[in-house]
Amino acid sequence: MKLIIATPSPYARKVRVVLREKNVEFEEIIDVPWNRDTVTKNLNPLGKIPILIEDGNEPLFDSKVIVQYLDNLFPNPLFYPESPIENVGAKLVEAVADGVSDALVLIFLENVRLEKLRSGDWIDRQATKIYQGVKYLSSYLGTKQFFIGDHFTIADISVFSCLEYLDLRFPRFNWKIEHPNLKNYWDLHKTRQSYLETKPEVQTIETMKN
Repeated sequence: MKLIIATPSPYARKVRVVLREKNVEFEEIIDVPWNRDTVTKNLNPLGKIPILIEDGNEPLFDSKVIVQYLDNLFPNPLFYPESPIENVGAKLVEAVADGVSDALVLIFLENVRLEKLRSGDWIDRQATKIYQGVKYLSSYLGTKQFFIGDHFTIADISVFSCLEYLDLRFPRFNWKIEHPNLKNYWDLHKTRQSYLETKPEVQTIETMKN
């Protein structure tokens, strides 16, 4: 089993954490999907990572699809809860965390364009999504130790990946001050081994000229 990743990616990180938590052996292949020599264009029609590759099977892409596949293949532990209410809750939190990450990616890519082509209005619009999304996550968490019930789920992985990606790409937003409950949550979980092994790292991408 091989997983194509980008080292900063919160989406790839979700899958990397799940594979470690399930004790599945796999190989990580590092790629930069925005560069012209990316390998993703031949494996995912959308040109995005992560991509899971297994001999004899079609490549799987999109973190949600991959994690649900891994839950079916290796059900111990499950990251999408069996309880319908908890399952929907976990997916809702995941959707918001991924949405915040989407906005972060869009701001980052806008800033990679030549300066004369950048749109301040576009960046501000994405920043609003970030602020509102993190506010929602803070409210949803409250004083709990986990986002869903009393156990570790895809919701926790998604939020943690999002928060550390936020630090990497949008440091002007000090969410640890604005939302101290999220800071307490981060402090509680930051030493989890699967998180320590998958901390985001910056990659250099080619400047976009258009």
